[in-house]
Amino acid sequence: MTDALRDETIELLQALIRNACVNDGTVDSGHEYRSVETLTDYFGVGGTVFEPLPGRQSLLHRVEGTDPVAPSLLLMGHTDVVPVTAESWSRDPFGGEISDGFVWGRGAIDMLNVTAAMAVVFKRYLAGEVAPPSGDLLYLAVADEEAAGMHGARYLTEHAWDRVGADFVLTEIAYPPIDLGGGVRYPVSVGEKGPFWTHVYSTGTPGHGSTPYGAENALEPLVGGLTKLFETPALVGITEVWRSFVTGLGLDPGLERDLLDPEKIDGAIDRINASDPRLATYLHACTHLTVSPNVIAGGVKANVIPDGASAQVDLRAVPGQDRDDVDRFLGKAMGRYADRLRLEPQADFEATESRPDGSLWDVIVDAHEDVVGSRAVVPTLMPASTDARFFRARGSVAYGAGLFDDRVSFPDFLAMFHGNDERVSVDSVGLTVALLDRVLHRWHAR
Repeated sequence: MTDALRDETIELLQALIRNACVNDGTVDSGHEYRSVETLTDYFGVGGTVFEPLPGRQSLLHRVEGTDPVAPSLLLMGHTDVVPVTAESWSRDPFGGEISDGFVWGRGAIDMLNVTAAMAVVFKRYLAGEVAPPSGDLLYLAVADEEAAGMHGARYLTEHAWDRVGADFVLTEIAYPPIDLGGGVRYPVSVGEKGPFWTHVYSTGTPGHGSTPYGAENALEPLVGGLTKLFETPALVGITEVWRSFVTGLGLDPGLERDLLDPEKIDGAIDRINASDPRLATYLHACTHLTVSPNVIAGGVKANVIPDGASAQVDLRAVPGQDRDDVDRFLGKAMGRYADRLRLEPQADFEATESRPDGSLWDVIVDAHEDVVGSRAVVPTLMPASTDARFFRARGSVAYGAGLFDDRVSFPDFLAMFHGNDERVSVDSVGLTVALLDRVLHRWHAR
């Protein structure tokens, strides 16, 4: 049965990759209707389609439970993917090719592998091939995750909560196993950082570029302030999820102690960076208010002193940090330039998390033991944002679970996330669908 589920998932994953539902952030991108059509054909029965804008479709299916008081469980995967630079890939990013035991393509790990695996295990309940679930079981293929969910999960939780709401949610992502010297551990996402995207504006006085002495060039305070952001150490935030993650890794006591100490964690991450830069980047992101100035604009012509300039800064806060913390950090870091700059929040979402305990968490741990023979499951934090935040805000418990084999290391996985040559091994897809199948079996058996 496991091989059959794996092969079925691979075929569906290839189709979803080939749909090329690329979301570049504009309202007329995404084209998620393509994957809604694919999934509808796969299920063999129509579900509820939500389309807040032409082509930006999400698909919902529900299997009624046998017990009206049993908790509901939602399987949620997104169908959109981020853009690619095709010439930087060694395979067609939308070919869904199988080569060297891997399925290649944009979305292979973010998160079409899980979206497909969820559909395969859900179909068995939808088609009546297995006993009906105890509580309602829902499947949601959602649009627009890669652009803040405005036309997907955010829209649905605000306008169709009575249809999509659930007590528990399984969503992205599947993490590879990690071994930092204490043995193999299996990360499960229980929370995510909160984006606090901020525009920074400066003003000046226009003039001729040939006479810059004493001029009020709008770029001067902006560039100065941004330079300070690059130079200032990020604000540390040690959370309970981080403590659970670190103490669950079986690390050398000295390294564990330093990773839990706000005064010593930066030094510990620097030591890890010497041998594993990608892992160090992940560990830093999980424990700091990250600050990344990514867009800058100003001026109209090479010989005109600009009277206005702006920048877009991506800030991500850990649980417990809010807009006040963000603004205080920006003001202090920018120093003498702060008074000459105006900050305008663009997207404020506080970090969300679900406690790694309770019924669904126990089932996930049990399912890991069923599939990989280990209960060494550790909770972890997503540095990026997912649609889970909209459901946690409404009271749902949400986790991200899946499995990988050992052909892709944890650092290599991080490099492929929104990167080049994104791929997932055939065996990893088999492990994920097997895990989700066992989760549903154990969940409804309770």
